Amino acid sequence: MYYRSRIIFILLALFATGTGVAQTSVSDVTDVTDVTREKEELKLAALEALMMAPSERALPIVKKVLQGNNSDELKEGALFILSQIDMPEAQSLLLEFARSGSGELRLEAVRMIGIGGYDDTLSELSALYSSGGADMREAVLEAYLIAGDSDAVYELAANTDNEEAFEEAVNILGAMGAREELRRLRSRAGMSEALIDAYAISGDSETLREIAMDSSNLERQLHAIEAMGIVGGSEVNATLVDIYRNSDSGDIKESALDGLLISGYDEGVLQLYRGSQDMREKRKLLEMLVIMGSDAAFDVIDEALSDK
Repeated sequence: MYYRSRIIFILLALFATGTGVAQTSVSDVTDVTDVTREKEELKLAALEALMMAPSERALPIVKKVLQGNNSDELKEGALFILSQIDMPEAQSLLLEFARSGSGELRLEAVRMIGIGGYDDTLSELSALYSSGGADMREAVLEAYLIAGDSDAVYELAANTDNEEAFEEAVNILGAMGAREELRRLRSRAGMSEALIDAYAISGDSETLREIAMDSSNLERQLHAIEAMGIVGGSEVNATLVDIYRNSDSGDIKESALDGLLISGYDEGVLQLYRGSQDMREKRKLLEMLVIMGSDAAFDVIDEALSDK
């Protein structure tokens, strides 16, 4: 109890008066910069200690930090503490800072809402997303990513006509592994490469395979085949080998090889090499084995040089 009271006393002395360490005589210090830095470090330590204080005692002090003439670093720490206080007043203050704060601190407040993860406060971020610029959109998406709110990100992606904003949202969905939400976006007109990349990042090999087998759009098909290599795994690797073997298209074969390169499946490339009777194709496959750093490449080179 004495320790907690001591913390509160130090904090009140620092933030209520704004004078830093009481009774410090600058005339006794030769380097004013050192004094300033030491005061700042003490304030940061005091703010960190505030995490152990009861919410009702911490909140008034945090408000003084945010309203006072303090450094951005100190205010960022105060915003984090706000995100951890489960009180309506604390969440309202955090949201107010996100709406009307200045510069980077405003964006930091948005991210802190994501860290806090309180549904009522998170639900207010969509309005900031709609009315803000690129930096605000990015901060809101980061907040949803931190909070794990894939439904909110899906709504942003599904309801925007801005292609850049759509791609930003699906990138976040991919990072979240939100496969179902991404699948629901397939019906969106003009499916972009970013959506295919998001399927790969989320590990959705099933959807990628469906697109890879759809020949209605060659560019999209080629991108999906190559993106399968990002997912990798025995099933995907086998599919890529089959796609290569069963296609007469040079473009599709090249994309399948790129997928195998990304996946690192040199065994599949070796199978294709040994199964080919076309010398020009074998040369290309051998070059791919060398690029992949495959140990088998040296055996193949030795065979070729020995006329085996």
